[in-house]
Amino acid sequence: MKSYKTTGTGIAIIAALIFSINGFAQKLPYQNPNLPSEERAKDLVARLTLEEKASLLFDQSPAIPRLGIKKFNWWSEALHGLANNDNVTVFPEPIGMAASFDDSLVYKIFDATSDEVRAKYHDAIRSGKENRRFLSLSVWTPNVNIFRDPRWGRGQETYGEDPYLTSRMGVAVVKGLQGPADAKYRKLLACAKHFAVHSGPEWSRHTLNLYQVRPRDLYETYLPAFKSLVMDADVRQVMCAYQRLDDEPCCGNNRLLQTILRNSWGFKHVVVSDCGAITDFFTSHKVSSDAVHASAKGALAGTDVECVWEGYAFKSLPEAVSRGLITEEEIDKHLLRVLTGRFDLGEMDDDALVPWAAIPMSVVNNEAHRKLALDMALESMTLLQNRNNILPLKRTAKKIAVIGPNAENSPMLWGNYNGRPVRTINILSGIQSKMPANEVLYDKACDLVENKVTQSYFSQCSIDGKKGFKATYWNNREMKGDAVITEQIANPLKLTTAGQHEFASGVQLENFSALYETEFVAASTEEIVFKCGATGSMQLYVNGTMVRRTNNWRTLLSRVSYKVESGKKYKIEVRFAQLNNWQANIEFDFGKEVDIDFSSLINKLRGIDEVVFVGGLSTLLEGEEMPVSYPGFKGGDRTDIQLPEVQRNCLKALKAAGKKVIFVNCSGSAIGLMPETESCDAILQAWYGGESGGQAVADVLFGDYNPSGKLPVTFYKDTTQLAGFEDYSLKGRTYRFMSDPLFQFGFGLSYTSFSIGTAQVNKTSISNRESIDLLIPVTNTGKRNGTEIVQVYVRKTGDTDGPLKTLRAFKRIAVPAGKRAMANISLPPAAFEFYDASYGKMAVAAGEYELLYGNSSAEKDLKVVKVSIK
Repeated sequence: MKSYKTTGTGIAIIAALIFSINGFAQKLPYQNPNLPSEERAKDLVARLTLEEKASLLFDQSPAIPRLGIKKFNWWSEALHGLANNDNVTVFPEPIGMAASFDDSLVYKIFDATSDEVRAKYHDAIRSGKENRRFLSLSVWTPNVNIFRDPRWGRGQETYGEDPYLTSRMGVAVVKGLQGPADAKYRKLLACAKHFAVHSGPEWSRHTLNLYQVRPRDLYETYLPAFKSLVMDADVRQVMCAYQRLDDEPCCGNNRLLQTILRNSWGFKHVVVSDCGAITDFFTSHKVSSDAVHASAKGALAGTDVECVWEGYAFKSLPEAVSRGLITEEEIDKHLLRVLTGRFDLGEMDDDALVPWAAIPMSVVNNEAHRKLALDMALESMTLLQNRNNILPLKRTAKKIAVIGPNAENSPMLWGNYNGRPVRTINILSGIQSKMPANEVLYDKACDLVENKVTQSYFSQCSIDGKKGFKATYWNNREMKGDAVITEQIANPLKLTTAGQHEFASGVQLENFSALYETEFVAASTEEIVFKCGATGSMQLYVNGTMVRRTNNWRTLLSRVSYKVESGKKYKIEVRFAQLNNWQANIEFDFGKEVDIDFSSLINKLRGIDEVVFVGGLSTLLEGEEMPVSYPGFKGGDRTDIQLPEVQRNCLKALKAAGKKVIFVNCSGSAIGLMPETESCDAILQAWYGGESGGQAVADVLFGDYNPSGKLPVTFYKDTTQLAGFEDYSLKGRTYRFMSDPLFQFGFGLSYTSFSIGTAQVNKTSISNRESIDLLIPVTNTGKRNGTEIVQVYVRKTGDTDGPLKTLRAFKRIAVPAGKRAMANISLPPAAFEFYDASYGKMAVAAGEYELLYGNSSAEKDLKVVKVSIK
């Protein structure tokens, strides 16, 4: 245990000593840290006005100075490291962590993450900054939704398609974030989201009504991870989702929030709404008439904290009380949970009493955390194909080529809901570190999606006799008053406040605006494109007419076509304003698009036999409710799971030229790689690997690390194997209900070979309250040390309505070359639970079961033991 971590008993002793030394006794119960949090909260609730009570249920809760209540923000993110902050450790995206099947390492990562959150938070407060959105002690992670369909853009945030794997990983996340159960203060408040039955599409989530979800699918697939986080990890927050379930919005759904969450599972902490979910009641779902009725409906169902982009419905709670829609006593119940959570953090106590407040800034991105990021990136690497053992690559004098749109793409490695790291090792850099510089030829080759490249016209612009764009900045958001500075910009815009960088000298990091303007004379009549995006408010004007407007909390590049006439002058203006507490970013360029011709690339590769193509997707293509679309993509989701056409064409050209191709696929979801199994000699699924992702890829490609990752999702052959996106039935989905994908759940190759022997089972007949122990021999039959992941699945004999098999245990086991090791796995009674329609709940039924064990979910990779339950 780290030196700054102290148990509850230790805290009490420290508190008593401080009070004794100071001779100080608190006058009011809520100010006394020796009292239980709930008792303090009850006292404080009684001292508040109804309007004050309502305001403390906002995600951005205002200060109430008369009672010493500080401003508090409930919304921060820590999906894979502290998000929306600079100079932090960025770990691999959760879907990549899931491929490790290593929940012990996941725990260490989120213990490190919570250290960084605490250090950054207290440093900011001590520097005189407010508790702000995205830097608070409440973090809205983990996402334990089931990744049921590879088209969902947010599936990358999850731990895959399996309820058991998701549960194991999610519990580790929560325990790492919240700190030891016996500590007086919670380190952070974690959040299980999005409750429940939520996995896209992004474009319909505010209106979608899921009314045909079978009870069996609900209890066996969509709820288990949430139940585990509540009952096994004591998660302190649950976030309700946007869509409706059986006609009721999830944030106003009594069955979810009362019958299941509180009554059945005993959850006693805070329910937070997804952002805007309460206002959706009357703006999108149309189940409430206005904010007054929506606020009462959400609160009565069980929502405690409302998050909004703008305009709190919960501000109407006092009016709802006056109209008899809800009682003040009911509001007190919600506020009691909210304030208890804040007292549990120590947020209202002196820092001297809270050990977590002593975590120094030196822990942020320290060497230990960097190592954790690399270790997880290495364990996430999943080798899917290795024809003729082309991998690992040999370090010879022979040149190799590294090409592709993701080879030098550092932000791609950061994933989504990410922070900005101190440094990033991209994949090209990682490979270059393995060979002399003149032995590696690099070429981007193509874009991620677009079949054309843009020839920039930025340098052909001028204004006031000067080349480029004139940039004018104001230290307000309205472009009013005197400008701070005016300067000329010669290159395409790519500006950010990340890392505390000003857009220009004297420009504030927040509360500023900018105008970028120039004139362009068209050399010919043609169609040009503007490519632009911003975090903040951005408008693009051409000759005084607005042609593009965005208002976003992240930078998503969009493409705007525009026809110009030869000899005509065009006035171009880009207007920008920083918004909210977010970092500001802007990117802008324009020019002519030309077709890609791969013949020049092939000529450039003459004399080179081995080509590493680094492609796939990025979070510019897959993500949350994105306003931009490309062919095969819609609103952050996909409509086609194949690799984008331009990349497929590039790989075909390489194969036709006789190249040996190693394809490194970076994505947060399963790609339909059927064509690539033909055009590529090796396929490495690298996910979004975090700040050291490029080093991990290189270590695997050159054999410095033997890959051990296993797929946490099914890789389908193509989109034709998928049911409708809005169909939440599990029929034909995931490894549990389909058997002929391209690559199976749990599959992953190694540079060595393993043999799984016959398991020893302590019992083959048990009662429904007994466990079964398996001792499984694993032999490394190859010449390299390696790690195998032994997987145990359960199938109920004769259950034609149930899953083909379902994961109920796994174990990572390292085995030296030529040696044998034993995997000791215990299956508790819960491993045999399935939905019992006669009782309407999960139960262990008497009957015959099969235990299937091996190194993937494919039947050919599994051995069987039959057991019976009396």
